[in-house]
Amino acid sequence: MIRNIVARILAGWGSIVFVITMLIFLFPIWLSGFWPEPKSSALLAKIANVWMTFFFFLAGIRVTIRGKENMKKGETYIIICNHHSLMDVPLTSGRIPGPNKTIAKIEMAKVPFFGIIYKRGSVLVDRKNPNSRRESFNKMRQVLDLGMHMIIYPEGARNTSDKPLKEFHEGAFRLAAATLNPILPIVIFGTDKMLPNDKTFYYWPVKLEMHYLPAVSVNEGDSAEFLKSKLFGIMWNYYEQNKNQPSSATI
Repeated sequence: MIRNIVARILAGWGSIVFVITMLIFLFPIWLSGFWPEPKSSALLAKIANVWMTFFFFLAGIRVTIRGKENMKKGETYIIICNHHSLMDVPLTSGRIPGPNKTIAKIEMAKVPFFGIIYKRGSVLVDRKNPNSRRESFNKMRQVLDLGMHMIIYPEGARNTSDKPLKEFHEGAFRLAAATLNPILPIVIFGTDKMLPNDKTFYYWPVKLEMHYLPAVSVNEGDSAEFLKSKLFGIMWNYYEQNKNQPSSATI
């Protein structure tokens, strides 16, 4: 009972801090859009890193990162992450280096003020519209052609089950099969405990972890189904083997 009360007070504090810091960083984020790509997204990534570092400090969030050496300089990746919580996107947007875009649903772009930031860092898609899905695929290819990383959550929606992963959609793997860009899996731990899906307006500060796994090369002839199955197995096994182990490298 006491924990639930404290967690809701903390949720209120976290919401206030997020809104205030968002308004502080809104102008430089908007301003970064005046540069051409990929410099525009490179500036956005740096601003997002400062914003999230500031926000996480005030909200009492600790972040631990492991395996960052698996992200090789000069390489352009299709980055896939597991998705347990609304905190996953703020975490990755501030901790993945270099210019990048995230595939994101178009509805959130309508949120006042936040929508400006959301649109700047995303390839938007209306999942109910086949034309929008085709256009988003072409836009993701353009992102990669410009040397920017493409971040995709292949589960689609948040995983609210007690399993490590939901079934993957094929989009990220069709993109990889078409472009031959390597796939870099990132496994996130802790966001489901910070913002539990079975509780409303509840926030409990815990240590979050991002583990960069070795990139998977994509070869001519690899099918989307083959890549989907391979990456699902890699991420599932890694999550199961490491969910209770402390990390050793902190940023």
